[in-house]
Amino acid sequence: MRDGSKVSTKANVGDNILDIIVDNDIDIDGYGACEGTLACSTCHLVFKKDDYNKLPEKPSDEELDMLDLAYGLTDTSRLGCQIILTKDMDGLEVAVPTGVADARGSAE
Repeated sequence: MRDGSKVSTKANVGDNILDIIVDNDIDIDGYGACEGTLACSTCHLVFKKDDYNKLPEKPSDEELDMLDLAYGLTDTSRLGCQIILTKDMDGLEVAVPTGVADARGSAE
């Protein structure tokens, strides 16, 4: 969470992280404002280096363009709408940046 607290949830293989957060009513202010259309960076997440390196797909050019606008960008940043869960991701932990930058408006 943006305040550093942790939330655990269950998910299904094939779900993306944005949908998992929305479907489980996890309240992250402003998260997923564009509903996964790659038109903002509000679902920006930060992965541990080892977990980032295990992600099955590299970010697309469109995702990288949106990440350039993200608040608190790191080398292990990804957009939750673009991360599809696999069996290998069981136990995955991700961090939510303390702020959000929405490409459709100003940073909070």
